[in-house]
Amino acid sequence: MTETVRPSVFLERRSYRLRRLMDALRVLPVAGLMLWMFPLFWPIEASEDVPLRSLSEAVIYVFVIWFLLIAAGAILWFALDGRSAVPRARAEPDDD
Repeated sequence: MTETVRPSVFLERRSYRLRRLMDALRVLPVAGLMLWMFPLFWPIEASEDVPLRSLSEAVIYVFVIWFLLIAAGAILWFALDGRSAVPRARAEPDDD
């Protein structure tokens, strides 16, 4: 009996890392939207346990989250370094 060699189930380390970085870039807008919605859950009325938040705190929060999303997107983009998990076809020069 001869045994057949099965292909490896695991992905190559480089392509796996690139795919996870691309996934992180895809999830970033959804995470940002969820973080932007967070001030909607702040209490409207002050109580003894929870202080009332001002509108200026909410605006500062939104702009800080916006800045952090831009920074995270830039860091992930530079980590990808313009590479893609899917190899692009290279144009060959014409001999004309």
